[in-house]
Amino acid sequence: MPWKQNYTISDEKSLPDPEIRWPGGARCCFSVTVDLSVAAGPEGIRAADLTTGPAYFGMHEGLSGLRAVFARYGIRATFAVPAVMARIQADAVKSLAAEGHEIAANGLRHEDVSGLDRAEEKARIERAGAILAEVAGSRPVGWYSLPRQGDPFAGGTISPNTVDLLIEAGYEYMGNGLADDIPHWWVTDFATRRAILAMPYYYHFDDQWFLMFPSKGTGLEHADFLFRNWRAEFAAQYGRGRHFHMVLHPRHIGWAHRLQLLDEFLAQALRHPGLWNPTAAECARHWKATYPKESHLRLEPSIWKDYPGSLS
Repeated sequence: MPWKQNYTISDEKSLPDPEIRWPGGARCCFSVTVDLSVAAGPEGIRAADLTTGPAYFGMHEGLSGLRAVFARYGIRATFAVPAVMARIQADAVKSLAAEGHEIAANGLRHEDVSGLDRAEEKARIERAGAILAEVAGSRPVGWYSLPRQGDPFAGGTISPNTVDLLIEAGYEYMGNGLADDIPHWWVTDFATRRAILAMPYYYHFDDQWFLMFPSKGTGLEHADFLFRNWRAEFAAQYGRGRHFHMVLHPRHIGWAHRLQLLDEFLAQALRHPGLWNPTAAECARHWKATYPKESHLRLEPSIWKDYPGSLS
């Protein structure tokens, strides 16, 4: 999935259903990502972003309610945390790690890095990893560039250097790839097969796209559409034996009526036998061991061609 200006392309062939195997003979992978970022724009988290009502609610009542739902069902999630948030909410991040959730990096400030030079972006990646290691007790192995409010790209914004820098920094996976509904290799060089594993992400299974508008609690938000999407996607992925993934934001999902809907969805989904609920790191390690890049990176020359006036 090489980076191109304003979009990405993929040359990798996906695995067909019969070839997918999950640990212990599980039928389906069921994973949850929680985004703790409160960034409102491309500059990343600012002081003003931390003092809003939704930000305060999300890190207190919203997060507390979400954790209670997770505990009720034994859900283990991956929390994507900007490094500056880990500094500010150190006690919460430490307790999440102690509960068995994964702490992954969501940038230094969840900023847009597409305009940074390579050295500056490398320094920010290194600093973010060091801060999260100090707070959570271990270095993050996953990196996210999830979309922020107002982002034009559902997969967040990266630079031409981001993936190579993550590989150099020792990251095991990139948290949000749009090219497949299962883990897949994000390729930065076709000839050498240089790649990082990417975890699947789709914006229509991300709560913010349905629960963020309008933001005044008018009751006009589209929660029913979100849960309809989750139910339909889970049924399809379970039936095929593939991977179901959802993204949650405590400031959006943490309201009582929305948590009730989440509770009902989890109760329904988790009644299905053969579900595997790993953190993203656990899923990535299983995928690498079962489908190593050396034998399973099935690349073909891209059919994409640049044309005058294209955004490539």
